[in-house]
Amino acid sequence: MFSSYENIHSHVKWSHVRLLGVSADSEEQRPPLGDLIVPGLRLLIVAINPSSRSAGIGHSFSSPGNPFWRLLHESGLTPVQFQPCEEHRLLDLGIGLVSTVPRATAAAAELTSAERRAGAARVRTLVERHEPQVVALLGLTLYPLFFPSGGSPGPGLTPDRLHGAEIHVLPNPSGRNRAYPGFERKLVWYRDLADHLEHGADRCGAVERSSKISE
Repeated sequence: MFSSYENIHSHVKWSHVRLLGVSADSEEQRPPLGDLIVPGLRLLIVAINPSSRSAGIGHSFSSPGNPFWRLLHESGLTPVQFQPCEEHRLLDLGIGLVSTVPRATAAAAELTSAERRAGAARVRTLVERHEPQVVALLGLTLYPLFFPSGGSPGPGLTPDRLHGAEIHVLPNPSGRNRAYPGFERKLVWYRDLADHLEHGADRCGAVERSSKISE
């Protein structure tokens, strides 16, 4: 399951900026987190945008109340639980991570509609260029942004494709996600994705889509 991507780091398009001595509250000094992406990934995770804390620290999903890294590990997507500063290790597993909107905010609701649309266009370009096998949208609110006419707004594997990549929708890992409260209600969908990646389409849909709840 955890195949090695040899020499993958030599192709990394990764522009993280590490901040030293910069407060997480210093909006004007905070650069965006970069994309963690290379060609031919088996999975590209697409988040909404970085949190203010993550941008201030310089690593993705650094907020203590966000169990993103724990979800990846306990679902089987990663063999160990990575620390935020080890995010680059995802590439060794053929997993990439990008944000739809690079601008960091305290809450995703602060993003404008124009930012979201521009961000979706940017991600479409990245997917077309780098050709991941599966794209996981991290948050149900991303699905209508990428597929306005789509008919699968809940979590799980969808019939949609983005430049040939399969689309899998995951609940937002944030502790603020009231539609999927608690760790276990999120974990089941991350395990569904891990199962699909390992076994393919013949095992997809292990979780009944009738249990979907809109975010």
